[in-house]
Amino acid sequence: MKNIFLVLVCALMSSAVLASEKSLYDFQWLDKDKEVYVLQNRRFRKVDKVYVGVNGVKTMSGAFINSYGVSARAGYFLREDWGIEFAYGKNSGSENDTARGVRDQSTVPFYRKVESYMAAMVMWSPFYSKINTFNKVFYFDWMLGAGVASIKTADNRNKFVSVADDSLTSENNMGAIWNTGFRFYINDHWSLRLDLTGLHYNADKSTKKQGANVKTNSIFSNYDLGIGLNYTF
Repeated sequence: MKNIFLVLVCALMSSAVLASEKSLYDFQWLDKDKEVYVLQNRRFRKVDKVYVGVNGVKTMSGAFINSYGVSARAGYFLREDWGIEFAYGKNSGSENDTARGVRDQSTVPFYRKVESYMAAMVMWSPFYSKINTFNKVFYFDWMLGAGVASIKTADNRNKFVSVADDSLTSENNMGAIWNTGFRFYINDHWSLRLDLTGLHYNADKSTKKQGANVKTNSIFSNYDLGIGLNYTF
């Protein structure tokens, strides 16, 4: 009896070890046209595939600016977990109620906004999952990225020289970029994408000190929340 028990345990362990991403559970009570994949299965593959996408974005940072924009992305995964992505973003914004409130106090609010950026990132996507709801399975990947970006900014430093000067000063800066995002797959080609993108760069900041215009160097951060569609070739 003891030997039979050991044989059964070994058989069960062997079947578990041999299970792979291609393993498929056969539920007889389901409709014949339905398949239930084991958790390890990736229904949608990324390796050796090129994708492009467009996101509408809202800038979540910047106390004195309301900014919206669009970003375009293109990428390629050399392996299932590792890939590269190129991104271009363009934003437009205007002063918000907070900035106007500061002006009402006879104070000039300094702001620097991102007008556009070009970036290259290394993407890492080891996490994938599925959601079973309304009798339908939804698959998604969680992607993380980091890289470098060329960032075009505009600031109102001229306002500290002359209050009547509303012109903006444009600059190009090199900085770091990171991204975390989810791709919810619709079919083999289309996927819905939700992203949070951060930009960090070093630039000048203008302030007033004892009536004089003072420039200091500071690290600026910009955070964009975006949603859009990806197309995989």
